[in-house]
Amino acid sequence: MLDERLRLRLELDSFYADYTATLDEGRWQDWPEFFLDDCLYRLMPRENYTQGLDLCIILCESKGMLLDRVAAITDTSTYGPRALRNYISGLRVRSRSEGAVETESSFLQVETMNDEPSRVFLSGRAYDRLVPTEGGWKLSERLCVFDSNLVLNSLIVPV
Repeated sequence: MLDERLRLRLELDSFYADYTATLDEGRWQDWPEFFLDDCLYRLMPRENYTQGLDLCIILCESKGMLLDRVAAITDTSTYGPRALRNYISGLRVRSRSEGAVETESSFLQVETMNDEPSRVFLSGRAYDRLVPTEGGWKLSERLCVFDSNLVLNSLIVPV
């Protein structure tokens, strides 16, 4: 029998591998399925985070709002063709209980336009709260704190 911590680590690694594959493949309609119906997704600059300011550049307070975000990406936004690669590393379990696991990790999003070299698009830390469900782990909260105060105007996709 696998040690409980090792089993948890393998499950979380699998969850985040599926999460980043969904983003890399542009399967935006599948992205909200990683979240509970009652969830919180936030994207904010590090300066706001360290000063305890709650001002986010993206705030979704339910799966319905995530679905609205997907509709905006797929139905109303116009942007040039690009490839995105998402990396999650340094995954740490900060706390765990019967009902939830809180994790911290680094994220990196690399963007490649068809006619330009690849560039780091966004980097930072993610603070997640996951809960076990019959269908596997689901995010109840995801806070992405990006390192720079400046964001490229093409920030249109999830992290």
